[in-house]
Amino acid sequence: MRGTAQVPASKSESNRALIIRALAGGGALHNLSDANDTQLMQRLLADPTAPVFDTEDAGTVMRFLTAYLAMTGRQTELTGTARMQERPIKVLADALQELGARIEYLNQEGYPPLRLRGRTPQPATDEAADFTEISVRGDISSQYISALLMIGPTLPHGLRIWLTGKVGSRPYIRMTQALMQHFGAVCRDLGEVLEVRPQAYAPTDYTVEGDWSAASYWYAMVALAPEGSHLTLPTLRRYSWQGDQAIVAIMAQLGVQTEFLADETLRLTKRTPNASLTQDFTDCPDLAQTVAVVAAALGVPTTMTGLESLRIKETDRIAALQAELAKFGGALTDEGEGVFRVSAQDFHVAGQTVATYHDHRMAMAFAPLALLGPLTLEAPQVVRKSYPQFWRELEKVGFVTDPAPAPVF
Repeated sequence: MRGTAQVPASKSESNRALIIRALAGGGALHNLSDANDTQLMQRLLADPTAPVFDTEDAGTVMRFLTAYLAMTGRQTELTGTARMQERPIKVLADALQELGARIEYLNQEGYPPLRLRGRTPQPATDEAADFTEISVRGDISSQYISALLMIGPTLPHGLRIWLTGKVGSRPYIRMTQALMQHFGAVCRDLGEVLEVRPQAYAPTDYTVEGDWSAASYWYAMVALAPEGSHLTLPTLRRYSWQGDQAIVAIMAQLGVQTEFLADETLRLTKRTPNASLTQDFTDCPDLAQTVAVVAAALGVPTTMTGLESLRIKETDRIAALQAELAKFGGALTDEGEGVFRVSAQDFHVAGQTVATYHDHRMAMAFAPLALLGPLTLEAPQVVRKSYPQFWRELEKVGFVTDPAPAPVF
């Protein structure tokens, strides 16, 4: 397998930049993601007086808009799909209520849909160091923390966030802080404490990087391809804010060598994998499905930790992986105390049908198995959430799809 694959712009960067630009009151954003989540964020931000904001199945849109709308005093409702209404938001809502937001749950306590009833403003102060302080659990979703950080500069006292418990996906918090600083915010990461000064954002231009989460699927394809296969991926930076750049080191152990070329381009080359792998996914949970599938297919025994947040994603990703890997002879076994083990006996691909559970990452994590034999993926349109042109890019490097998918816009 040889060729060049275009990865989409980073959805994570794009959605953060859109919120920060809205708070800054301007700035040009270049190379925004064409993912449905980002297009949805743009549409909703363009209609700030809407009586209801439907965030569909987009976690970042729900969480970031909850903080943005609540702390800008909007009176509206926030809802989403049936699955979104099963994803907890109480940690974020509680913190926002401490900051003066008036939030009601319309159905189940702690879950969307929400009614926002404006906010009680904090009194101003001349003492810039007099932070408003809140405590937030870090072991559910870093998106709560990012949502709070981004509204921090707009508060008259700024914001000091005390993080409690194990903090997952910390690189996403660092990404948020880096983008905030790009737009003029002053913030510090002191480990268990995050501080944001009360200083207005400045309108600023920004160009979004390619998406390392999307790149992970191409790493999987090279890992499963014949020896000597290689692919080129453009728009990916050697020094990235994205935590999912961890795929470089992980896939080096599963037989994929990365060479960084000039002009933000890298080349992936197939090599021999290691005999085993142990990996903590606390900071990169979106890579877990990709790695589990590749490890099972290659027969590389793999120990995985840091998967706690996978239970509350678009689906219960642990249960989904267990069900679908079993169809091929693979297994994801819960060893207890947060440890999972990937193994396989007689792993084979021979026309099985993979359920995707309304989850874009399930579809793209299992698609590379087509290098080992034919398979069917249900509901392929789920990729529109983060990588609308995924199937077209597969065809460009030689995959055959039947029926040929229509482009998703």
